[in-house]
Amino acid sequence: MKKLTIVSFFIIMIVANTATIFSYPIDGYQWTGIRRLYRLSLILEGKLKGSMPIAGAQKSYHDIKLNLVEDHRIDWSRLPEIDVKLQQEIDALFPNRHESYSLAVLDITPGKPIRFAKRQAERQFSPGSVGKLAIAAGLFNELKTIFPDSTYKRRQLLRNRIVVADRWIHHDHHEVPIFNPDTKAYSFRAVREGDEFSLYEWIDHMLSASANSAASVVWKEAMLMRFFGNDYPPTREQEQEFFEKTSKKTLKEIALSIVKDPLRSIGIIEKDWRLGSFFTSTGKKIVPGEGGSYATPIGFLQFLIILERGKMVDEWSSLEIKRLMYMTAKRIRYASAPALNNAAVYFKSGSLYRCKPEPDFKCGKYMGNVENVMNSIAIIEHPDGKTYLVALMSNVLRKNSAVEHQTIATYIDRILKK
Repeated sequence: MKKLTIVSFFIIMIVANTATIFSYPIDGYQWTGIRRLYRLSLILEGKLKGSMPIAGAQKSYHDIKLNLVEDHRIDWSRLPEIDVKLQQEIDALFPNRHESYSLAVLDITPGKPIRFAKRQAERQFSPGSVGKLAIAAGLFNELKTIFPDSTYKRRQLLRNRIVVADRWIHHDHHEVPIFNPDTKAYSFRAVREGDEFSLYEWIDHMLSASANSAASVVWKEAMLMRFFGNDYPPTREQEQEFFEKTSKKTLKEIALSIVKDPLRSIGIIEKDWRLGSFFTSTGKKIVPGEGGSYATPIGFLQFLIILERGKMVDEWSSLEIKRLMYMTAKRIRYASAPALNNAAVYFKSGSLYRCKPEPDFKCGKYMGNVENVMNSIAIIEHPDGKTYLVALMSNVLRKNSAVEHQTIATYIDRILKK
């Protein structure tokens, strides 16, 4: 396989996702080659110093399953009817909270009736980094096109395709874990030009560390898959020629098709989830965007349902994406609620906050006074079998939305565990 040599004071705008979170089951190193997983496995074995993952983060590769593949309790082609009692309890959480809180929650506990509740679930917000899941779906869709009958070849491509960081990573402040299995050297820093990661690792950086640099690299690679097909990966010269000689209009059409088609094919309509541009400034210069990005709690919940049904591209892709969402290190925002410590949490979060000068107000992370979007989606699996899906979106100004989402997660969990 070819190797590509790539890899004002008035208003402050920050796309924030800087906390350290890692996903994918720790024993997944042998299948993926994601090097940070090897480090975590050494910590679990007591062979390397480091923070031990909490109980809910220690599921093994084979423990992770899709919950709805063989589920026939309801007609999954549409959302279930509202459960009156659950809806009353969810509504009771919000009379004294900000009007922007919007959510959709679905109890899919095995052996129990399906229960659904929502609040302003069709309200649109910027998707933030949760939108990166659309890139993941797009890449897995292109993988299936290249290797429709071989999941083994898909995995080998993800493991063996090395992409070197280059212009596509600019500019991004998100840090990613870098571990050398030979020397055991470990660092946590922003991606630099010249860094080499496998395609599996780039996807992991995109979803776990939520690196914008990785999101642009993964989206770019999906475009190359679409164009070159069975001749992917291209040489460096072929890649450069493609992006330099292809019209901006065609590049835009290819990019948007990649992140749009998998969502539309599973019934998520445009008003419920749309990703309109790359996550780095360089990516936006090379491939123009269009129409903006937005999403709703309903769109996010539909994504989780389709994932659990094994229909996000196909069953293998659905399970891989779920594993890539499994949190194995520090939990943040909604997922950091102590009530979830023993639960397996499959999670993606995103935020966008903007500030302007205001008397007696100090701008801080997730506390914007112009905009303060916070999005959380999660699959929660408790040891006792309680399992549910949740999508929570908000725009509460001047409050630490990370803490607010953590608090609401505690209350939602308490309601669903009754």
